[in-house]
Amino acid sequence: MTTREAIKNSFLRLLEERPLREITVKEIVGDCKVNRNSFYYHFKDIPALLEEIIRDYADGIIARQARSLADCLEAAASFAMEHRQAVLHINQSAHRDLFELCLMDLCRRVVEDYAAAAIGSLPIRPEDREVLVRFYQCECFGQVMAWLQSGMRYDLSGQFRRLCYLGEGMTEQMISRALEAGEEGRRA
Repeated sequence: MTTREAIKNSFLRLLEERPLREITVKEIVGDCKVNRNSFYYHFKDIPALLEEIIRDYADGIIARQARSLADCLEAAASFAMEHRQAVLHINQSAHRDLFELCLMDLCRRVVEDYAAAAIGSLPIRPEDREVLVRFYQCECFGQVMAWLQSGMRYDLSGQFRRLCYLGEGMTEQMISRALEAGEEGRRA
């Protein structure tokens, strides 16, 4: 394991135990047994460390191929489910905005991956594709944020599956309408 990875692991372990505002660089380096200079060689500060952890995890989620919208929604929440207490601590911290920006970016990237598979090479106008992607991005983000605000008290995966069941055919219908709009635009 590299020093960088050791620092990240120690930080996450500490974050599972207590709020972000109570964690210091001294504690992180003490936990992973590196010196303070090593921390600052790799990270500007604790918020930079937090951002890298969130972005790394988002990159890992994106690397997985989404087979359905439910897979996309679950992927966006997987970090939170795996690191429940750490995420609650981040969500209650002064750095919540950083987490929200990273989550919104993650939702966007996951939905774009799903849209690429669902839309493929269909001749949909770019503005219609953007509307569809933004709609699902915001739905994904909103579902995860509502779950976080509840203290993660319900089964998010089950809710995503149920939501997708209830909305079955909606994506295909929206794509079909986008194709019709594109056809009308080409005929005019």
